[in-house]
Amino acid sequence: MIRDIEINTMEDLFEMISEQDYRADLGRHRNLFIYRGEPDATYTLSTSLRRHCKDKSSFLEAPMLLNFTKYAILQEPTIQDSVWNQMILGQHHGLPTRLLDWSFSPIVALHFSTTESDLEMMDARDAVIWRIDIHELHDMLPEKYRLIISKYNTTVFSVSMLREVCESPKQYDMDMQDKSMVIIEPPSLDPRIVNQYSFFSIIPDQMTDIAGFLNTYTDLTRRFIIKKELRWRIRDMLDHQNITERIVYPGLDGLSQWLGRHYFVRN
Repeated sequence: MIRDIEINTMEDLFEMISEQDYRADLGRHRNLFIYRGEPDATYTLSTSLRRHCKDKSSFLEAPMLLNFTKYAILQEPTIQDSVWNQMILGQHHGLPTRLLDWSFSPIVALHFSTTESDLEMMDARDAVIWRIDIHELHDMLPEKYRLIISKYNTTVFSVSMLREVCESPKQYDMDMQDKSMVIIEPPSLDPRIVNQYSFFSIIPDQMTDIAGFLNTYTDLTRRFIIKKELRWRIRDMLDHQNITERIVYPGLDGLSQWLGRHYFVRN
C-alpha cells in the first residue's frame, strides 16, 4: 500500500532525507530506497513512452528504438549491442521510453520537486517525492531473475546482468506481465548520470497503472507531499548546499538554467 506523508516543516524534511536502517551485519546505516521528485503532487507515475504514444506504445516502441539506434550509432558505435543500452541512452537524451527515472539520493529528488519551468508555480502547488524499495520489488521477480541477483551477489541489475536473463522487451513483458519490474543501474554514460545517482525502473507493457501496482503489491512505497509553503525554503537550502541545475545537468544548459532561477524575481 502507498502511504502519504506530509512535509510541513524542515524537521519533517530532515526525517525524510536521513531515513536509513541500521544493519548490524555491517555496523552501518544502509537501505535500498530510491526516490523520484515531481513538481506537482497530483502527477501520477507514467513513462514518457506511455505519455507520448498512449495505447500504441507497444506497437511504436520497437520502430522508435530502431530509428534512434540507426541515427545515434555515429556518436555511440556500441549502441546496437543491447536494446537496454538503446533505451538508457535514448532516455538520457529525451527519447520516449518505457524507463522511469529514479535517484538513489533523496536530495536529488528534492531538486526535481522544487524546480519549475514556470517558477511562479512554486507557490501554487504542492510537490511530491515518491520512494520505493529495491529489495521489496526484486523479491517479486520471476525466479530466473532472482537467480541472476544471487549469482552476482547484488541487488540492483546492470545491463549485462539483464542481458544474461532477457534479450528483448517482448520477452521481458512476457516474464513480468503486470506483477513485477526490474530496477537497473545504468552505465556511467556521462557526468549527468553520475551526478544524478540515476536508476531506472523498466516498466512492463502490461503495467498501465504503475501507482496501482505499487499500491497493491508493496508495503514500503511512500509519497512525501511537500507543502507549497515550504518549497522556496527548501529550494534555497538546496542552492546553499550546491544542489543546483549546474550540478545535476553539467554543462552550459545546466549553468544557464541555474543562473536564470538564481536571478528570478518573485512577485
